[in-house]
Amino acid sequence: MDGLIMAAQMILALTIIVGIHEFGHLLTAKFFGMRVEKYFIGFPPRIFSFNYKGTEYGLGSIPLGGFVKISGIIDESMDTKHMDKDPEPWEFRSKPPWQRLVVMLGGIIFNVITGLVIFTVMTYSNGDIYLSKEEINKNGVLALEIGKEVGFETGDKILKINGKDWSRDSDLFNPNLFFDDNTSFSVMRDNREVEINLPKNFINKMNSREALSSFLKARIPFYIDSVFQNNNASNAGIQKGDKIVRVDNKDIIDFFEFKEVLDNNKSSIIQATILRENQKLEKVIEISKDGKIGIRVKNEPLEYSTQKYGFTESMAIGTDRAFGVVFINIKAFGKMFSGDIDPSKNLSGPIGIAQIFGSTWNWSNFWRIVGLLSMVLAFMNLLPIPALDGGHATFILYEMISGRKPTERFLEYSTRFGVIILLGLMSYVILNDIYKLFV
Repeated sequence: MDGLIMAAQMILALTIIVGIHEFGHLLTAKFFGMRVEKYFIGFPPRIFSFNYKGTEYGLGSIPLGGFVKISGIIDESMDTKHMDKDPEPWEFRSKPPWQRLVVMLGGIIFNVITGLVIFTVMTYSNGDIYLSKEEINKNGVLALEIGKEVGFETGDKILKINGKDWSRDSDLFNPNLFFDDNTSFSVMRDNREVEINLPKNFINKMNSREALSSFLKARIPFYIDSVFQNNNASNAGIQKGDKIVRVDNKDIIDFFEFKEVLDNNKSSIIQATILRENQKLEKVIEISKDGKIGIRVKNEPLEYSTQKYGFTESMAIGTDRAFGVVFINIKAFGKMFSGDIDPSKNLSGPIGIAQIFGSTWNWSNFWRIVGLLSMVLAFMNLLPIPALDGGHATFILYEMISGRKPTERFLEYSTRFGVIILLGLMSYVILNDIYKLFV
C-alpha cells in the first residue's frame, strides 16, 4: 500500500507539471498562429481524445508525462515528413526566430510560474512552523549516525554556522551547507566551544531522506505512558508518569538515547535514576535478551514557533525559495561535472522521485514537492541538449546572432543524438534507482 501511495502521488505530480509545461508550448504556439496538431496528457496508447479548433486533445494510458505536437517542428517524435516541402505559413519553421524562441521557452516559463505560485501561496497560507534555536539548544541536539561520523555528540548546543548566527531548524539542513567544502558548526559541549567541520563533498552522504534523518535532531524529553504487568519494569517498581533521567552515570533525555542503552545491555541490568513527582529515585532494571523492559513511552511536546507573512512578503520569500531550488541544481551539476559528486548517489529516476513523496498523502507536502519538481523540470529543460527545449533555444539563438539558420537535416540528426542521450540518461537513473533499492 505504501508503494501505491508513493506511485499515485508521483503520477499525479508529473501529470500536473508536464501538463502545464506542454500547455505553455501550446498556448504560445497558438498565440503566434502556429498549428498545434496534438496535446496529450500521458503517452499512447490513447484512452480517449477529441478535436477542438484543429487540435486533438487526449489522454494517454501511460501516465508519465505528456506531449504537444506543433506542425513544422523537428522534435523527439522525429516527424520529418514536412522537410521536403516548402514551409506553410502556419508551421513552426516559417515563423520569425524570436517567435520560435518564445514557443520553445513557453513550457519552461509556465513551469517557473507554477513553481513561483505554489511557493508563494504556501508561504502566504501556511507561514512557517519551525523549532527555534532556543528550543533546540534547550536540550541540545541528538547526534545520529551521520552526525556522529562528522564529530557531533548528543547534547551539543549549536551556537553558530559558518561563523554566523542561525534561528530555526531548517538552517541546520540547508542544502547549501552540504554542497560547500568549508562548512563549520560552532557548538557548546561540556562548557567549552568546539568547532566541527563537515568533510569535503558531504553532499554525497546527505543525498536521501534517510540520510537527512540520520544526521541531527532535537532531543525530545519522554515519559513512561504505561508499564506492562509482570515485566521487568513493573518488577523494578517503575510507574506510569515516571521519567528516566539518568542511566549508569549518563544523562538521558531522548528515548533514542535510552533505546541505545537497552540495545547495548541486553540480558543485563542497569542502574537508572527515575524522576517521580519532583523526586529522584534509584532503580535497578533488568533488560531482556531482546533489549526491552516492558514499557510504552510518550514524547513531551516541543514548543514550535509560527511566523505568518503578508502577501508581498510571501511573494518575495516564495520567489527566493523557488529559485533556490534552481541554484541548488546548478551547484549539483557543477560538482557532478567536476567529479566532486557521485551521480549514482545523487541522481534519481521515477522510483527515487516517488520515494520523496513518502508513504502518507499529505497535501501540503504534495504541493511543496510539485513546486520543487516544477522548478527542477524548468531547469532541466533549459539545458542545451538537443531534443530538449534548451537545445532548440540554443539553435534559434545561434540563428538570431549569426543570421544563419541551421539546416533542417542538421536539426534532425542533432535531435536524434539528443534523444539517444536522454534515453541513455533515463535508463541510467531507472537502473540506478533499482540498484539503490537493494544496497
